[in-house]
Amino acid sequence: MSKAYAGLKVLDFTTTISGPHCTRLLADLGAEVIKVEAPEGDMMRMRPPQRNGASTAFGQLNAGKKSVALDLKDPRAIAALRRLVADVDVLVENFRPGVMARLGLDYASLAPLNPRLVYCSISGYGQTGPSSQLPAYAPVIHAASGYDRAHLSYQMGRERPDYCGIFVADVGAGAYAFGAIGAALHQRAQTGKGQHVDVSMMETMLGMTLNEVQAAQFQVPPPGRPLFGPMRTAEGYVMVAIASERTFQGFLAAMGRPDLEQDPRFARYVDRRLNWGELMDIAEAWSEQLGSDACLAALDANGVPCSHYRTVAEAMADPQIAHRRALAEIHDAGGTFKVVNPPFRMSGGSTDASGNVSAKLGEHTREVLRAAGLDDAEIAALGQE
Repeated sequence: MSKAYAGLKVLDFTTTISGPHCTRLLADLGAEVIKVEAPEGDMMRMRPPQRNGASTAFGQLNAGKKSVALDLKDPRAIAALRRLVADVDVLVENFRPGVMARLGLDYASLAPLNPRLVYCSISGYGQTGPSSQLPAYAPVIHAASGYDRAHLSYQMGRERPDYCGIFVADVGAGAYAFGAIGAALHQRAQTGKGQHVDVSMMETMLGMTLNEVQAAQFQVPPPGRPLFGPMRTAEGYVMVAIASERTFQGFLAAMGRPDLEQDPRFARYVDRRLNWGELMDIAEAWSEQLGSDACLAALDANGVPCSHYRTVAEAMADPQIAHRRALAEIHDAGGTFKVVNPPFRMSGGSTDASGNVSAKLGEHTREVLRAAGLDDAEIAALGQE
């Protein structure tokens, strides 16, 4: 099948995770993404796992893109990039606000060269405001946004916040940027004009705390035990999620206690929430007599959402993942490895990244500069012999 963004040309000035995640989604949908890297390369090129000098962490974020290596401190490189901008649809950057302006590559400087340019900036706190100049990586944003404290509030008996190894703010901001770029391209189709898209990681994470944003404004009594969490079995724990009257009734049926539906502690949602710890004590008296598989089978039979606590490797091996073709095979200098395809499918277009290549640093510099109109002498002057 064709790809939705076939023919779209993207200039990618992003590093690490948030921006590269956004632009890889664009590449997966068929856009020609030209990644501009410093001569030493994106820092993710050094991240493990590495095989033959090639990082799969880098490849997961940058598969399907072209790599151009240029020194942005060289005015000739800036001049070359300005020539390139005239022929692109989208530019994405995630430098600290002000860096692109100092380089003469900000939206205000480039829009006169290409009025149709959709220019997307991803930053920690947004492009303007009292916090805009603060340095920010995802773990800092998790703390600053209230997300870490909100998560901690569900961990009974704990006071020390968790360590961070999963960078939710980066992936979330990259996904929001991807969506916002699509909206700006749609608006461009109506108006003929591009625009500047400003994506904030801080606001991305604040948006993740849906219930907590409301609880911060109004009095909401906390349950004694969080509603969603592990339930002990004879072998360990399973996750069970009771989020509706129907699933509550199924939960009671699974454990053979339909009488609890009439118990005044649990009959109404508001009372059930306040007495959730007592309900789960009753539930675990049942589940602790069963192995995890038997417990899940009983819950499944009664329509109760539940799951084992699996490792990522176990989740990747799930037959549902194979059925959905959720994993794509990517190639680089070290061979092949798997990445996750975009989590959506389109009936009229492919979203499969399979067969894409993670480029070597600077692999496409000459090709891209030549296409921008630079001659051999100009290319050589930039250190590209």
